[in-house]
Amino acid sequence: MRLEDKVIIVTGSTTGIGQVIAEKCVAEGARVLIHGRDRKAGEAMVDKLQGSAAFCQADLADPASPEKIIRSALEYFGRIDALVNNAAYVPKGNLQDTDPDLWHRVQAVNLYAPYRLIQLALDELKKAQGCVVNIGSINAYCGEPDLFAYSISKGGLTTLTRNLGDSLHMKHGIRVNQVNPGWTLTPMEIKKKQEHGLPPDWYQHVPKEYAPSGSILPPETIAACVIYFLSDESRPVSGSVVDLEQYPVIGRNPPKGHD
Repeated sequence: MRLEDKVIIVTGSTTGIGQVIAEKCVAEGARVLIHGRDRKAGEAMVDKLQGSAAFCQADLADPASPEKIIRSALEYFGRIDALVNNAAYVPKGNLQDTDPDLWHRVQAVNLYAPYRLIQLALDELKKAQGCVVNIGSINAYCGEPDLFAYSISKGGLTTLTRNLGDSLHMKHGIRVNQVNPGWTLTPMEIKKKQEHGLPPDWYQHVPKEYAPSGSILPPETIAACVIYFLSDESRPVSGSVVDLEQYPVIGRNPPKGHD
C-alpha cells in the first residue's frame, strides 16, 4: 500500500480524472475527502469507497469554499497529509467574448482556490511533511484561442507550483508538484464532443495526429502519475511539472502527410 493511512483531499473528485484519482488513492490505502458541487454524485462516491471517504459539497467559485473543505477534512479525519488540486472550470471563450465575470470565475476556481487551499492546509502539511499535487494542463504553455481564460489560469498554476515547490520544500519539507494532462478520455469529454456533432463512438476513430497511440489518454494514466507524486517514492522531488501527452508539447514536428 503506497499511501497507507494517509488522508488526502481531492478536489473535483465526483467525476472524470478526479474520481479516478480518488479511487486509486483508496486502493493504495488512503482515506479521501471527496469534493464536488453535486451532492448525489459525492454521496455515491462515498458509498462506493466503503468507509474510506467522506464528502464535502462546495463550489470553488465561492471564496469561502477552501475553508469549508479544509475544515471538513479535519472534522472527518483529524489531519491532512496531502492535497490534490484537481477541480477546474473549462469554459469556451476567446479574448473578444470573455467578459470580466467569466474571467474572474475561471481564475477563482482554477487559481485562487488552489492557492487558498494550500495556504489553509499549510499547518497540517507541515506536521505530516506532506505534499501537494496540482493538476494543470498542457494548455498552460500558450493554450487554445477558445480556451483563453482557462489556459492563462493553468499558466498561473504552473508558476504557483514551481514557486511553492521551492519555498515550501526548503522551509518545511512540503513537496509541491504538478501533472499536466493532455487530451484525456473522460465521460464529460465524450459527452461534449457528441454535443458538438460527433458520433457516439468518435473516440474510437481519432486521427493519429491527435492520438499517435490510436486512443486518447485514459484517466488512469493521469491517476498513476499522481499516485507516484503522493507517495514517499517521489521524495525528494519538488517543483516538477510533468506533461502527460502522446507527443512533445514543445518542439513537436507536425504531421507532413502520408509517407
